[in-house]
Amino acid sequence: MTKLDKKTLINLTKLCRINCSEEELEVLLANLQSVLGYIDQMKEVDTEGVPACNHVSDHVGNVTREDEPDKNLDRKTFLDNSPSHVGGMIRVPTVIKF
Repeated sequence: MTKLDKKTLINLTKLCRINCSEEELEVLLANLQSVLGYIDQMKEVDTEGVPACNHVSDHVGNVTREDEPDKNLDRKTFLDNSPSHVGGMIRVPTVIKF
């Protein structure tokens, strides 16, 4: 079983620039050891004769729709539906103050 010790975890948190209290280190150590144990279990599974795959589903394809122009509003309708407009442009609240 892959074992993760506290010294290695402290080094890892320093490399990741994560500040952990002693309590958090203990919880993190237990959680990571649990994950590593699960990975060790998966390594023991006999996959002989199972074809390799890149995705869990064989039905992977483009799941998004084609990017096609939709019905557009004409400028007058668009401006009529805006709360405020001036000179053919929509007026919005000031975002940056100088």
